[in-house]
Amino acid sequence: MSTFHLKISTPDGLLFDGEVERVRVRMIDGDVCLLAHHTDFVSAVGAGEASIAVADGQVRKAACIGGMLAMINNEANLIATTFEWAEDIDLDRAKHAKEVAQARIAAAKNDNRELMLAEAKLQRALVRINVKQ
Repeated sequence: MSTFHLKISTPDGLLFDGEVERVRVRMIDGDVCLLAHHTDFVSAVGAGEASIAVADGQVRKAACIGGMLAMINNEANLIATTFEWAEDIDLDRAKHAKEVAQARIAAAKNDNRELMLAEAKLQRALVRINVKQ
């Protein structure tokens, strides 16, 4: 299968720089899968599982939340707000974050800002749990 170059970075730095066969990422309007020679593409990243098939055939999963994905001239750049490889996710910590977020949602009552923040934290925890399991 043909490959293309992919860079994955976050505010903390470069996480991946290499050849891949495909990259699948949850965008704000659904999943997208990029293969070699894909037409130029730029879109906003949503929250969900990312799947990277590296050149040797290995498939790596990650929790990916926010940012942008661009494919220009057969080179892709994924700049994510949060990107965490499945093997690096602490499942107990993610489950605890889910419980805390659910409690904050229940306590938010009429505070719309607090409710929105708690819902975002719950979504992040659920993505991490889903990717790890």
